[in-house]
Amino acid sequence: MSDMEDISSVWIDGDIETVWDAITEEKKISRWYVPGSPWEIPNLKVGEKATFTLMPSVHNNLSEKLTMPLTIVVLRTYKEFSLYLDSQQTLLSFVIEKEDNGARVTMNSGGFDESLANLKALIEGNEIPFI
Repeated sequence: MSDMEDISSVWIDGDIETVWDAITEEKKISRWYVPGSPWEIPNLKVGEKATFTLMPSVHNNLSEKLTMPLTIVVLRTYKEFSLYLDSQQTLLSFVIEKEDNGARVTMNSGGFDESLANLKALIEGNEIPFI
């Protein structure tokens, strides 16, 4: 990960426990990660399945919802939550670190700046900027 273009990262004024909950609880992640597109995380355990349903919106070219199954592959409480997007053979990873009286969340891929801005807003009690 030496090329910083290949990651997305944000500093959040919040504690690690609150950040962890926002990333791993299906009702909370559904509020900031593509708002309006629901997540289902029935069992928060390695090897368990989760589902993300991308809903049609002005931001994509979908005419109907797209259901994406994922498998939880890393679960290190308050540190890392990684899921494998089965259909696209892609790893989606959230790493949380304490930093400057807050928390830094880093994703293993670029292009997630708007989602992370939404996460920051949710935790800091501000309006979600990217809906």
